[in-house]
Amino acid sequence: MHGSPHLTPDILLRAYAEGIFPMAERREDTELFWVSPDRRGILPLDAFHVPRRLARTVRSDRFKVTSDLAFVDVMKACAEPGPGREQSWINAEILRLYTALHASGHAHSIESWRDGRLVGGLYGVKLGAAFFGESMFSRETDASKVALVHLAARLIAGGFELLDTQFLTAHLARFGTVEITRREYLAQLKRAIGRPAYWSAPSGSAVSPSLSVASGDLTLTGVCEATTGGAAWPGALVLQKIAQTS
Repeated sequence: MHGSPHLTPDILLRAYAEGIFPMAERREDTELFWVSPDRRGILPLDAFHVPRRLARTVRSDRFKVTSDLAFVDVMKACAEPGPGREQSWINAEILRLYTALHASGHAHSIESWRDGRLVGGLYGVKLGAAFFGESMFSRETDASKVALVHLAARLIAGGFELLDTQFLTAHLARFGTVEITRREYLAQLKRAIGRPAYWSAPSGSAVSPSLSVASGDLTLTGVCEATTGGAAWPGALVLQKIAQTS
Protein backbone atom coordinates (compact mmCIF):
# COMPACT_ATOMS: atom_id res chain seq x y z
CA MET A 1 0.00 0.00 0.00
CA HIS A 2 1.92 2.98 -1.23
CA GLY A 3 1.53 6.33 0.45
CA SER A 4 0.24 4.77 3.69
CA PRO A 5 0.65 8.06 5.64
CA HIS A 6 -2.48 9.17 3.73
CA LEU A 7 -4.45 6.24 5.08
CA THR A 8 -6.98 7.59 7.56
CA PRO A 9 -9.08 5.91 10.26
CA ASP A 10 -12.18 6.64 8.16
CA ILE A 11 -10.73 4.86 5.12
CA LEU A 12 -9.76 1.97 7.40
CA LEU A 13 -13.32 1.61 8.68
CA ARG A 14 -14.67 1.63 5.13
CA ALA A 15 -12.21 -1.14 4.28
CA TYR A 16 -13.42 -3.23 7.21
CA ALA A 17 -16.98 -2.78 5.98
CA GLU A 18 -15.87 -4.37 2.70
CA GLY A 19 -14.13 -7.29 4.40
CA ILE A 20 -10.59 -5.95 3.97
CA PHE A 21 -7.93 -5.25 6.62
CA PRO A 22 -4.31 -4.02 6.51
CA MET A 23 -1.07 -5.71 7.57
CA ALA A 24 2.66 -5.04 7.33
CA GLU A 25 5.18 -7.59 6.14
CA ARG A 26 7.46 -6.90 9.09
CA ARG A 27 7.54 -4.74 12.19
CA GLU A 28 10.15 -2.44 10.64
CA ASP A 29 8.34 -1.90 7.33
CA THR A 30 6.84 1.49 6.56
CA GLU A 31 4.16 0.32 4.13
CA LEU A 32 1.01 -1.78 4.50
CA PHE A 33 -0.90 -4.13 2.23
CA TRP A 34 -4.58 -5.07 2.13
CA VAL A 35 -5.77 -8.57 3.00
CA SER A 36 -9.06 -10.29 2.11
CA PRO A 37 -8.73 -14.04 2.76
CA ASP A 38 -10.51 -16.53 0.49
CA ARG A 39 -11.59 -18.34 3.65
CA ARG A 40 -12.33 -16.35 6.77
CA GLY A 41 -12.14 -17.38 10.40
CA ILE A 42 -15.15 -16.49 12.56
CA LEU A 43 -16.02 -17.48 16.12
CA PRO A 44 -19.81 -17.96 16.44
CA LEU A 45 -20.81 -16.39 19.75
CA ASP A 46 -23.70 -18.82 20.20
CA ALA A 47 -21.26 -21.72 19.97
CA PHE A 48 -18.36 -20.27 21.97
CA HIS A 49 -16.65 -23.13 23.84
CA VAL A 50 -14.71 -22.66 27.07
CA PRO A 51 -12.49 -25.68 27.84
CA ARG A 52 -13.11 -27.07 31.33
CA ARG A 53 -9.68 -26.28 32.75
CA LEU A 54 -9.82 -22.74 31.41
CA ALA A 55 -13.30 -22.29 32.87
CA ARG A 56 -11.84 -23.01 36.32
CA THR A 57 -9.21 -20.34 35.75
CA VAL A 58 -11.81 -17.82 34.62
CA ARG A 59 -14.02 -18.59 37.63
CA SER A 60 -11.09 -18.23 40.03
CA ASP A 61 -10.50 -14.60 38.95
CA ARG A 62 -6.77 -15.27 39.00
CA PHE A 63 -6.45 -12.41 36.54
CA LYS A 64 -8.16 -9.07 36.92
CA VAL A 65 -9.68 -8.43 33.49
CA THR A 66 -10.44 -4.89 32.35
CA SER A 67 -11.36 -3.10 29.14
CA ASP A 68 -9.84 -0.08 27.40
CA LEU A 69 -7.45 0.79 30.22
CA ALA A 70 -4.21 0.08 28.34
CA PHE A 71 -5.01 -0.04 24.63
CA VAL A 72 -1.63 1.19 23.37
CA ASP A 73 0.26 -1.05 25.80
CA VAL A 74 -1.74 -4.05 24.55
CA MET A 75 -0.94 -3.19 20.93
CA LYS A 76 2.77 -2.80 21.68
CA ALA A 77 2.80 -6.09 23.57
CA CYS A 78 1.13 -7.83 20.62
CA ALA A 79 3.93 -6.51 18.40
CA GLU A 80 6.74 -7.78 20.65
CA PRO A 81 8.77 -10.79 19.50
CA GLY A 82 8.16 -14.02 21.37
CA PRO A 83 8.74 -17.78 21.10
CA GLY A 84 7.55 -18.86 17.67
CA ARG A 85 6.72 -15.25 16.80
CA GLU A 86 9.98 -13.48 16.06
CA GLN A 87 8.30 -11.09 13.61
CA SER A 88 5.10 -9.08 13.71
CA TRP A 89 2.76 -7.51 11.16
CA ILE A 90 2.12 -4.61 13.57
CA ASN A 91 4.30 -1.68 12.53
CA ALA A 92 4.33 2.00 13.50
CA GLU A 93 1.64 2.82 10.92
CA ILE A 94 -0.69 0.15 12.29
CA LEU A 95 -0.10 1.51 15.79
CA ARG A 96 -0.91 5.05 14.64
CA LEU A 97 -4.11 4.10 12.85
CA TYR A 98 -5.59 1.84 15.50
CA THR A 99 -4.72 4.24 18.30
CA ALA A 100 -6.77 6.82 16.40
CA LEU A 101 -9.62 4.31 16.03
CA HIS A 102 -9.49 3.70 19.77
CA ALA A 103 -9.66 7.43 20.47
CA SER A 104 -12.81 7.65 18.36
CA GLY A 105 -14.45 4.65 20.06
CA HIS A 106 -14.02 2.20 17.16
CA ALA A 107 -11.23 0.04 18.62
CA HIS A 108 -11.12 -1.64 22.01
CA SER A 109 -8.85 -3.71 24.20
CA ILE A 110 -9.28 -6.34 26.88
CA GLU A 111 -6.49 -6.55 29.46
CA SER A 112 -5.49 -9.31 31.89
CA TRP A 113 -3.60 -8.16 35.00
CA ARG A 114 -1.74 -10.08 37.69
CA ASP A 115 -0.42 -8.26 40.76
CA GLY A 116 -0.71 -4.95 38.96
CA ARG A 117 1.21 -6.13 35.87
CA LEU A 118 -0.24 -6.37 32.36
CA VAL A 119 0.23 -10.05 31.54
CA GLY A 120 -2.12 -10.62 28.61
CA GLY A 121 -4.74 -9.10 26.40
CA LEU A 122 -6.17 -8.51 22.97
CA TYR A 123 -7.51 -5.71 20.82
CA GLY A 124 -9.86 -5.30 17.89
CA VAL A 125 -12.20 -3.07 15.92
CA LYS A 126 -15.93 -2.51 16.42
CA LEU A 127 -18.23 -1.69 13.52
CA GLY A 128 -21.95 -2.00 14.13
CA ALA A 129 -22.58 -5.42 15.65
CA ALA A 130 -19.32 -6.83 14.29
CA PHE A 131 -16.06 -7.12 16.22
CA PHE A 132 -12.83 -7.78 14.33
CA GLY A 133 -10.24 -9.42 16.55
CA GLU A 134 -6.78 -8.23 15.55
CA SER A 135 -4.15 -9.72 17.85
CA MET A 136 -3.53 -11.05 21.34
CA PHE A 137 -0.55 -11.64 23.60
CA SER A 138 0.24 -13.55 26.78
CA ARG A 139 3.05 -13.21 29.32
CA GLU A 140 1.54 -15.79 31.67
CA THR A 141 -0.23 -19.07 30.99
CA ASP A 142 -3.89 -18.55 30.06
CA ALA A 143 -3.76 -14.74 30.34
CA SER A 144 -4.78 -14.14 26.73
CA LYS A 145 -7.29 -17.02 26.77
CA VAL A 146 -9.04 -15.52 29.79
CA ALA A 147 -9.15 -12.17 27.96
CA LEU A 148 -10.80 -13.89 24.99
CA VAL A 149 -13.46 -15.47 27.22
CA HIS A 150 -14.20 -12.08 28.76
CA LEU A 151 -14.38 -10.58 25.27
CA ALA A 152 -16.96 -13.16 24.20
CA ALA A 153 -19.14 -12.41 27.23
CA ARG A 154 -18.88 -8.66 26.59
CA LEU A 155 -19.89 -9.11 22.95
CA ILE A 156 -22.81 -11.36 23.87
CA ALA A 157 -23.99 -8.85 26.48
CA GLY A 158 -23.74 -6.02 23.97
CA GLY A 159 -25.77 -7.71 21.24
CA PHE A 160 -22.90 -8.35 18.83
CA GLU A 161 -23.52 -10.82 16.00
CA LEU A 162 -20.11 -11.41 14.42
CA LEU A 163 -16.70 -12.11 15.96
CA ASP A 164 -14.20 -12.10 13.11
CA THR A 165 -10.89 -13.84 13.86
CA GLN A 166 -9.54 -13.28 10.32
CA PHE A 167 -7.88 -16.71 10.16
CA LEU A 168 -8.48 -20.15 11.65
CA THR A 169 -5.70 -21.41 13.93
CA ALA A 170 -5.46 -24.51 16.11
CA HIS A 171 -5.53 -22.23 19.16
CA LEU A 172 -8.76 -20.51 18.10
CA ALA A 173 -10.37 -23.75 16.96
CA ARG A 174 -10.45 -24.87 20.61
CA PHE A 175 -12.98 -22.11 21.27
CA GLY A 176 -15.21 -23.00 18.32
CA THR A 177 -13.71 -20.92 15.50
CA VAL A 178 -14.68 -22.13 12.02
CA GLU A 179 -13.81 -21.17 8.45
CA ILE A 180 -16.33 -19.84 5.97
CA THR A 181 -16.02 -18.67 2.39
CA ARG A 182 -15.51 -15.02 1.52
CA ARG A 183 -19.03 -14.89 0.10
CA GLU A 184 -20.54 -16.29 3.29
CA TYR A 185 -18.44 -13.92 5.37
CA LEU A 186 -19.45 -10.83 3.41
CA ALA A 187 -23.13 -11.75 3.82
CA GLN A 188 -22.73 -12.08 7.60
CA LEU A 189 -20.66 -8.89 7.70
CA LYS A 190 -23.29 -6.88 5.84
CA ARG A 191 -25.98 -7.95 8.30
CA ALA A 192 -23.84 -7.31 11.36
CA ILE A 193 -22.53 -3.84 10.52
CA GLY A 194 -26.05 -2.66 9.75
CA ARG A 195 -27.19 -3.39 13.32
CA PRO A 196 -26.42 -1.65 16.62
CA ALA A 197 -24.36 -3.17 19.40
CA TYR A 198 -23.19 -1.90 22.76
CA TRP A 199 -19.63 -1.82 24.11
CA SER A 200 -19.71 -0.90 27.77
CA ALA A 201 -17.76 1.96 29.32
CA PRO A 202 -14.05 1.48 30.07
CA SER A 203 -13.34 -0.40 33.28
CA GLY A 204 -13.07 1.92 36.21
CA SER A 205 -15.62 4.36 34.79
CA ALA A 206 -18.57 5.19 36.97
CA VAL A 207 -21.66 4.42 34.92
CA SER A 208 -25.26 3.47 35.46
CA PRO A 209 -26.60 0.00 34.68
CA SER A 210 -27.03 -0.29 30.93
CA LEU A 211 -29.79 -1.84 28.88
CA SER A 212 -29.28 -4.55 26.29
CA VAL A 213 -29.77 -3.30 22.76
CA ALA A 214 -31.18 -6.68 21.85
CA SER A 215 -33.74 -7.31 24.58
CA GLY A 216 -34.05 -4.20 26.71
CA ASP A 217 -33.13 -6.25 29.78
CA LEU A 218 -30.36 -5.41 32.22
CA THR A 219 -27.21 -6.88 30.72
CA LEU A 220 -24.24 -8.50 32.38
CA THR A 221 -22.44 -5.25 31.69
CA GLY A 222 -24.95 -3.33 33.73
CA VAL A 223 -24.88 -5.84 36.57
CA CYS A 224 -21.10 -5.79 36.84
CA GLU A 225 -20.70 -2.06 36.50
CA ALA A 226 -23.47 -1.41 39.00
CA THR A 227 -22.02 -3.75 41.60
CA THR A 228 -18.26 -3.33 41.13
CA GLY A 229 -17.93 0.23 39.90
CA GLY A 230 -16.80 -1.08 36.53
CA ALA A 231 -13.47 -2.31 37.92
CA ALA A 232 -13.69 -5.82 36.47
CA TRP A 233 -16.15 -8.49 35.40
CA PRO A 234 -16.38 -11.45 37.84
CA GLY A 235 -15.43 -14.67 36.10
CA ALA A 236 -18.47 -16.58 37.35
CA LEU A 237 -20.84 -14.10 35.71
CA VAL A 238 -18.79 -14.14 32.51
CA LEU A 239 -19.16 -17.92 32.26
CA GLN A 240 -22.84 -17.70 33.09
CA LYS A 241 -23.44 -15.26 30.25
CA ILE A 242 -21.64 -17.48 27.76
CA ALA A 243 -23.50 -20.58 28.96
CA GLN A 244 -26.85 -18.85 28.50
CA THR A 245 -26.05 -18.20 24.84
CA SER A 246 -24.22 -21.40 23.87
